[in-house]
Amino acid sequence: MQQTRTEKGSISIFFVRSALAPVIEQGFDADELLRNAGISPSLLQTPQARVTPQNFSALWLAVAHTLNDELFAQDSRRMKVGSFAMLCQALVHSSTLKSALHRMTRIFNLILDDFHCSVETGAQHASLNITHTPGRRTSPVLGCETLLMMQHGLACWLIGRRIPILAAGFCYPEPEHSAEYARMYSHQLRFDQPMTSLTFDASYLDLPVVQNQKTVVDFVRQAPANIIVKYKNSAGLAAQIRRRLRAAARTEWPDFEEFAALLNMTPSTLRRRLQEEGQSFQGIKDQLRRDMAIDYLCHTANSVTDIACELGFSEASAFHRAFKKWTGANPGEYRERMLHG
Repeated sequence: MQQTRTEKGSISIFFVRSALAPVIEQGFDADELLRNAGISPSLLQTPQARVTPQNFSALWLAVAHTLNDELFAQDSRRMKVGSFAMLCQALVHSSTLKSALHRMTRIFNLILDDFHCSVETGAQHASLNITHTPGRRTSPVLGCETLLMMQHGLACWLIGRRIPILAAGFCYPEPEHSAEYARMYSHQLRFDQPMTSLTFDASYLDLPVVQNQKTVVDFVRQAPANIIVKYKNSAGLAAQIRRRLRAAARTEWPDFEEFAALLNMTPSTLRRRLQEEGQSFQGIKDQLRRDMAIDYLCHTANSVTDIACELGFSEASAFHRAFKKWTGANPGEYRERMLHG
């Protein structure tokens, strides 16, 4: 399914830095890769900076081809370019998601040395698990994140629907960019666990694989952008609100009480439900405006004033203040960095 411009979110600069770390360690020109991906190297110095999924996807591919490793040198054995495509080709011959996931983990365990992947099934819940192989080097954070993104993205694609993540556990301490995890995985997060895992409803395991040899070609051609977008958690109330806001003109966004009425909830119930997800109505609006602003600045020629108006700001100065709070730079500086580095 094609994604419209405003359906796209944004990616924290932390993930950009992580993807570049092995490139820098091996002596390649990281700045050149960034510029070719449409990302200004100067953004690396801004902790709040974010990039669009299109730009991050381009960087992902560039790093993979530079290293000839689709897991970014996170395992002692390279996951050579083309491995992901071969994996997709193998999985479409499975009858159900359960059989596909078992096949997927076996293939990953053949390709990789330091990670061990498995599927755990129960009466109500199932999980995708990643553990550290005894006697091998400790599994890096980026490796776990990338494997989770690949595996969950593949699972969603195979059955043609998004699989909500009920809980996520990680075998490492809470990272500095953990605020991103609630949007990427689930609001039920645990760190310093015995293994890295994603837990979901076991009923999804019985769903049929709907992809085939024809659809796999388009999927691989669009990867990893389609995985990055699909991976975002969209099952919760916050995601529903974001979609409703996105569908309306920014100048017509309802206030909190009006939105509660639209959802047939009292304001107190809506506030409580959002708090359970670690969200707020104002925070959702700010995140959506931020992501749209970054996309407009990077991928359109619209003036800053026009973008401010499009996003519902009554004055350009208010947009400038908000954008600097979100990203650490004002809109003009951000666009200049992205265009000219």
